[in-house]
Amino acid sequence: MIDHHFKIAQELSISSKQVTATVGLLDEGATVPFISRYRKELTGSLDEVQITDIRDRIQQLRDLDKRREAILKSLTDMGKLTPELEQQINEAETMVALEDIYLPYRPKRKTRATAAREKGLQPLADLILEQGKTDLQAEAEKYIDAEKGVSTLEEALAGARDIIAETISENAEVRAGMRDLFIEKGTFQSKVAPGKEEAGIKYKDYFDWTEPVKTAPSHRILAMRRGEKEEILYLDITPPEDEAMALLDRNFVKASNPSSDQVRLAIIDGYKRLLKPSMETEARLLTKKKADEEAIRVFAENARQLLLAAPLGQKRVMAIDPGFRTGCKVVCLDEQGKLLEYTAIFPHTGAGQAREAEKTVKHLFDTYKIEAIAIGNGTAGRETETFVRNLQLPGVTMVMVNESGASIYSASEVAREEFPDKDVTVRGAVSIGRRLMDPLAELVKIDPKSIGVGQYQHDVDQSKLQASLDDTVVSCVNAVGVELNTASKQVLSYVSGLGPQLAQNIVDYRNQNGAFKRREQLKKVARLGDKAFEQAAGFLRIHGAENPLDASGVHPERYSLVEQMAQDMKCSVRDLMSDDKLRKSIPLQRYASDKVGLPTLNDIMAELAKPGRDPREKFEAFSFTEGVNEISDLKVGMKLPGIVTNITNFGAFVDIGVHQDGLVHLSQITNRYIKDPNEVLKVHQQVEVMVTEVDVNRKRISLSMKEAAAEKTGASSNGARKPVPSGGSNNRQKREPEMDMQSKLAALKAKFK
Repeated sequence: MIDHHFKIAQELSISSKQVTATVGLLDEGATVPFISRYRKELTGSLDEVQITDIRDRIQQLRDLDKRREAILKSLTDMGKLTPELEQQINEAETMVALEDIYLPYRPKRKTRATAAREKGLQPLADLILEQGKTDLQAEAEKYIDAEKGVSTLEEALAGARDIIAETISENAEVRAGMRDLFIEKGTFQSKVAPGKEEAGIKYKDYFDWTEPVKTAPSHRILAMRRGEKEEILYLDITPPEDEAMALLDRNFVKASNPSSDQVRLAIIDGYKRLLKPSMETEARLLTKKKADEEAIRVFAENARQLLLAAPLGQKRVMAIDPGFRTGCKVVCLDEQGKLLEYTAIFPHTGAGQAREAEKTVKHLFDTYKIEAIAIGNGTAGRETETFVRNLQLPGVTMVMVNESGASIYSASEVAREEFPDKDVTVRGAVSIGRRLMDPLAELVKIDPKSIGVGQYQHDVDQSKLQASLDDTVVSCVNAVGVELNTASKQVLSYVSGLGPQLAQNIVDYRNQNGAFKRREQLKKVARLGDKAFEQAAGFLRIHGAENPLDASGVHPERYSLVEQMAQDMKCSVRDLMSDDKLRKSIPLQRYASDKVGLPTLNDIMAELAKPGRDPREKFEAFSFTEGVNEISDLKVGMKLPGIVTNITNFGAFVDIGVHQDGLVHLSQITNRYIKDPNEVLKVHQQVEVMVTEVDVNRKRISLSMKEAAAEKTGASSNGARKPVPSGGSNNRQKREPEMDMQSKLAALKAKFK
């Protein structure tokens, strides 16, 4: 077996020393953010992505070792482990290779081959596979035994072929070659199920679709699989069967004689009945796994960008959850997001109700000195925005807020705990307002799968998706840092080294003892030991603390070092934090050691310059085009402002204020070639787009950023390219007729009648 640390180092192009140090820290319970931020000297300044890759890969290799041990034990117990087989198993580097080696020995249900072996036909099968010069008919007649269930020559030969077919299908080398053929040269073929054309209109692009397995993008694979699951599509993976048969012939046909003809019959049977279905299942699993990984990566990146969206900050906010018949729920929040008052208005149900709504909004605006108004972007959102704008409230920032997930939050246990005596509509409005103030603090209360930045989140492996999203939320929370005295337990639970129970214990301690005055007090929290303190302390901030370093990202384990710097400079720590010249005059090399190198020292200097700095961008207000509220209002050629809501491999979805996001295809994002929309776009980015196509019936809007940019600059453009299903071309390939295989089988069988 290859040394795991060396193997990972090769795969990630880093040193074995870095891998060993990182694995050691992970095994000790250190988190990815902590290792990345505070153990740079040990890891050689590996970033979070590299550390996560090491964590995941070492787990894969350890799982492989566990399976290897289980297989070796099983073979030993069966008395079938030979030195050669043991070597093969120990040298297997993937789970697939390991399972291929074990397959012939794996306990299985009764098959046609096992039935044939019970009839004593294994020696005949071995003889046929040798394909030597022998009188096959005479040899086969020796196995005719009515008591064993072999009454005729053909029954003897058929049983032997069943054994050969299973042997061929379980051959590790053949399976590896066939697997490559399915992946490298196989094709996806999807067709609409009869009578499902109207019900499956959203899958119209896949009603007669063929494309190579090797190049099919993840979103199309998941779309076709979803269509199949909903019984709208038939989906197959088909390899070039002539190449498949040639591969089997090369491996098993050794001569040209009656025995060889029997082997060919067994090959055809084994391929059609055993090997092809098995390989198609594997190809489905492999392509699904690859598609899942890519979809999860895209989803996690979108979630990260949304979680790190610019916060409005501590402002007094009025939040409105819009509605027509049921009215708009209005809440007023103070600078910390505390609910001050709530009510309902009905601006869209008649003139009298509208006048009353106007009075109510103006009264609340004046009473609570509102600085910003957040309006949910759901039903009646644009109409409510127009109503509020017409009030001409002075000095107020008005923002349409994506309310995806707000309804899920409002009915959650978290919301019930926060507002036990309020109904779901009030809770939803509060969530909309708080989301404007601090997206990260509010969105962590919602299942990341519900925040509106994914397409196939319910189709992918849910455990892997959850693990990836947990990593993303943890990374975002720790990158921003958490105010210890105001953070909710939901936010605290994502801090490095904590979790739900310790987060609750911190909140309980805070409620019982008042605000934390210094980080050291964390050690008094129930069950928060030295290890948890080490992991968490650097990411928790206490603004206005007794020690100014408690408001920074400087870890408490380095306080003495900063104090020594201040002492050497004959000043206080506060002086170092406020005086740029003092900091620049510090000879950092003097304080470097084996444990504290220049990477950490530079981080400390950056924190002293801007303690507890928020890495998120500055908030910018945004508004949609007035009068464009529904998809029916759109016209080709319109230029509109929009907000990027979702990024995929094939383009970006943009909210232009009509309750249906439009798609900017990858080819329409910029005039230069890009492989990934993330090269130029991010979730929540403000963009200008041009409408290039509108399909009201299918609720599809095609947009172009190239067109909008071209009109600004006067540059020429080739116009919008009509997309095939989310990118790619439909190179149809003819399937080998089923009768070809049937005729081959019939011809060979006829030879022995």
